[in-house]
Amino acid sequence: MKTTRILLTIASVFLSVLAFSQNRRPAANPNGPFKVTIGECTHGRIEVTPAIPAEGKEFPKGAVLKVKATADPGYIFECGYKAMGGRFAYFTEYTSQEFEVTVDGACSVGASFVEPELVKGITRINDIVYAKPGVKELKYDAYIPDGAKKLPGIVIIHGGGWQMNCEDVMLGLARELSRDGKYVVFSIDYRWNGTADGDKEPNTMVDLIEDCYGAILHIQEHAADYGLDPKRLAVTGDSAGGHLCASVANMIERVGDGGFGVKPGVYQYLPTYMPKGMSAKKARKKLLAIKAVAPNYGIFAVSGIERFVNNLPEDGKKAVAPIDNIPSPKLRKIPHWINRGTEDTLITDEVTMEYYNALKAAGQEVYYVKVPGAAHAYYDWKPDTATKETFKKYGIPYARQMEDFFNTVFYK
Repeated sequence: MKTTRILLTIASVFLSVLAFSQNRRPAANPNGPFKVTIGECTHGRIEVTPAIPAEGKEFPKGAVLKVKATADPGYIFECGYKAMGGRFAYFTEYTSQEFEVTVDGACSVGASFVEPELVKGITRINDIVYAKPGVKELKYDAYIPDGAKKLPGIVIIHGGGWQMNCEDVMLGLARELSRDGKYVVFSIDYRWNGTADGDKEPNTMVDLIEDCYGAILHIQEHAADYGLDPKRLAVTGDSAGGHLCASVANMIERVGDGGFGVKPGVYQYLPTYMPKGMSAKKARKKLLAIKAVAPNYGIFAVSGIERFVNNLPEDGKKAVAPIDNIPSPKLRKIPHWINRGTEDTLITDEVTMEYYNALKAAGQEVYYVKVPGAAHAYYDWKPDTATKETFKKYGIPYARQMEDFFNTVFYK
């Protein structure tokens, strides 16, 4: 029964990813024309040139739309967006009130507006590029409290089945964790597994983990620019990001230049970005700045990621599973705060308890907080009202609890 439930969970995750992929890349008319509609614009409005009627309008592939967003009194512009897909819509974010959208598929165009209090006291730096190992640039956003000086940092790793979303989907969580002025927060992106990015050579789970380590090293290298103490870091993430943040936290001892599976029994991670002149040994030492982790509704065992690593031998598969890489507290303490909604049908309580029990058995400090009534992805941020309301109901209060946990590590 245990194996069956885990396999059903995995199947649900893959079906979600497949549904997204099919929605985002329509098979019919790959060269257009594509229908563009006006999306949700609560507390504000947009003007699009050429104009788009209420029923939408078809445009040829490559058409450029000029968009101007205006907030209602009492609100401010948060971002513009292009949404592609249905239930699993992928949002491209624009940070200027006047922006251009290039039509490359059926989509809706809109803008998000928020109360000024929500962003008060936070400077957001967008799209900081840390590497470009493939087709897309790898970026992160920094959320810096006013007056930040030598603050500890929190690095957020987004979810999306390892094959969709970007750092923008964690905007809400990043903002909440930086609002109290105690943490500089970073939301990072990474390559998508397989060829979803457009890379000819499929990206592997190893690549994704190496990307996350590379982003952290880049953040540490530029710590002075952000008011960050590079020696005090926490990591968090949700869903696929829950797996990745737990991997990053647990597997620091695997950082090295020996290759992943190049030699029998050797499985090491070389960060995608390395500061100039830095050795793998020094990178490993720098990454020991990670002192705590909060993986939310994630997958932690080989059974949950086997589809992505089925070309590896058994010891190689275990090298990408957080549950098989828990450090001994005698070597390194890495306290965990695990979060999951009670109505989550993708990640079961059984899957989460398996990791919780493994951490307990290893002697690591761990807390498992269940969120009554919440389903999957309640830490996600998207500009539609339904997602925002879910985040307001569940994401905000449990972000506070997450921060309280981090405070026990960094503000004793």
